[in-house]
Amino acid sequence: MESNRASYIHAMMKRILAALFGAGLLLSPLAAAADTNHVYTNWRDNIAADGYDVVSFFSGKPQQGKLEFSTRYEGADWYFFNQANKDLFLTNPDLFAPQYGGYCAWAVAKGKLAPGSPDYWHVEDGRLYFNYNARIKRRWQKRRAKFIQSADERWPSLKAN
Repeated sequence: MESNRASYIHAMMKRILAALFGAGLLLSPLAAAADTNHVYTNWRDNIAADGYDVVSFFSGKPQQGKLEFSTRYEGADWYFFNQANKDLFLTNPDLFAPQYGGYCAWAVAKGKLAPGSPDYWHVEDGRLYFNYNARIKRRWQKRRAKFIQSADERWPSLKAN
């Protein structure tokens, strides 16, 4: 009798886990971001911009940040290459943080959320943008101004939901 009950519970747990995985609710990269005030971080950690120093993108030479030069902003952990970049970020974080919380700029323009990657970045008019991958970045680059306008319009409602 106890063995049947254990088998039943085990089978039910497998069904529940399968349903959660299928719905994308478990281990979803966007799940971590939901708790971070709209800053994209992946499900393994709470690090913004995959640990890159976001200030360094503005010099055209992105660098990985270091734990010793980290800070918390908007619920996420931000790493910087040196103290000077950290201090600069802290003077005006919104100036250096990637647009749309670091989500893919092209996806936001389409009214969706997808992870942004610092490997596919672009700085324009003093704003940092991330895209999902090289293919999406090429697509985004073709009509960048239109996509930026659309993303700027859609981001507030995406953030609210």
